[in-house]
Amino acid sequence: MSTPQIEAAPPCNLFLFGANGDLVKRLLMPALYNLNRDGLLDKGLRIIGVDHNAASDSEFAARLEAFMRERDAASQGTSKCLDDKLWARLAKRIGYLTGDFLDEATYQAIAQRIRSNPSANAVFYLATSPRFFSDVVQRLGAAGLLDETDGFRRVVVEKPFGSDLASAEALNACLLKVMSEKQIYRIDHYLGKETVQNILVSRFSNGLFEAFWNNHYIDHVQITAAETVGVESRGAFYDGTGALRDMVPNHLFQLLAMVAMEPPAAFGADAVRSEKAKVIGAIRPWSKNMALKNSVRGQYTAGKQGRKKVPGYRDEPRVDPDSHTETFVALKVMIDNWRWVGVPFYLRTGKRMSVRDTEIAICFKPAPYAQFRDTEVERLKPNYLKIQIQPNEGMWFDLQAKRPGPALAMENVELGFAYKDFFKMQPSTGYETLIYDCLTGDQTLFQRADNIENGWRAVQPFLDAWKDAGEVQPYAAGEDGPTAADELLTRDRRVWHPIG
Repeated sequence: MSTPQIEAAPPCNLFLFGANGDLVKRLLMPALYNLNRDGLLDKGLRIIGVDHNAASDSEFAARLEAFMRERDAASQGTSKCLDDKLWARLAKRIGYLTGDFLDEATYQAIAQRIRSNPSANAVFYLATSPRFFSDVVQRLGAAGLLDETDGFRRVVVEKPFGSDLASAEALNACLLKVMSEKQIYRIDHYLGKETVQNILVSRFSNGLFEAFWNNHYIDHVQITAAETVGVESRGAFYDGTGALRDMVPNHLFQLLAMVAMEPPAAFGADAVRSEKAKVIGAIRPWSKNMALKNSVRGQYTAGKQGRKKVPGYRDEPRVDPDSHTETFVALKVMIDNWRWVGVPFYLRTGKRMSVRDTEIAICFKPAPYAQFRDTEVERLKPNYLKIQIQPNEGMWFDLQAKRPGPALAMENVELGFAYKDFFKMQPSTGYETLIYDCLTGDQTLFQRADNIENGWRAVQPFLDAWKDAGEVQPYAAGEDGPTAADELLTRDRRVWHPIG
């Protein structure tokens, strides 16, 4: 089957607020380079960095090039990903604007940049600290830069989108004062990953899956996002945020929504996002006592990551030595609708765990009757469908097969596929699809206001309960969380699916 031809995104002025930050250097600029490599950026695209540090257009482009070459050297060894000719052509379209985010003169200069380019289309990407989101958007509106009379105007907002339900509602209200929902692109880079998007394709294009994708056949669902890194240079930010706020209402709930949503009426942005908002809105709101019972908070202590000794969280730079911020969280949530009633969803995420792994493990109910009495396999192991998001992208289904020989002995075997074995995978940051969709006006993979608020509404009981109780449990770096996380499942006569 031939690959469908994808048209280049329309010409546009792409303004990157916070242009000197890590997000632009590590992810956005490499993603834009990859899109340009694949012919998906119009020659009329202009990339303009906006930040308070003084720099010329050529200096900013040179800085980005130097960082990308360093990244190549670190990750690819002798292999070279940055093509000199491709970069030279892209660099000619890179500019820079020195300005304070809170200064009206900055926005007048932005307007002048748009007027000086052939295209009046503009996308404003807020790769800044969250404290600037409201101020930047309000000033864009006051300067008339969100008016779409002469072209489209869109704003991309990174996470965290609020720190609780009240702040998320306030930020949504602030954005919607100066622009419409169709102009807002709340981004979650997990949704740019191929395997996340493949969940929808696998579920809704294969009749086999849809037949048993319900509480009649599924016992429970586990969603894990394990990291081996610590907080690195983000100590100050992370200490005021924690694992719950950083990962659950956005990344993990988006994965939950992809697994649990009802089939949309069509694969348009509104239909898909409506179904996702419905399922997140159906998460049962726990009381404070139930929130404590169904959650575990952990914090890593000194330990070993592989053979390397690493410090505990409280010894990390810019972290309060008496901090009670969680670096690990495990939750049990229930979805109160017909498809999922009675099926628990167990979520866990943490730093300094044994391996890097983001996966969804769907556990099916055992066969109703075991035919193997008086043998070692009288009790059958459950079947799992494992969807691995990273690092080894793919899907696997495990089942029991008879081991060769005269004895009735069973072996667990896996059927499935890894993306790298079936498809040619180009280097990717995970942002390519999302940036392209924003430039073309497709909001399917972006969060809507009601989705954001429903996520915080489900998380709020845990935040409220932890204010008064809920001690943080220690776990050594290199382990997979505190023992209390295992107990969260063992009391339900279940166990975590091994990660990795």
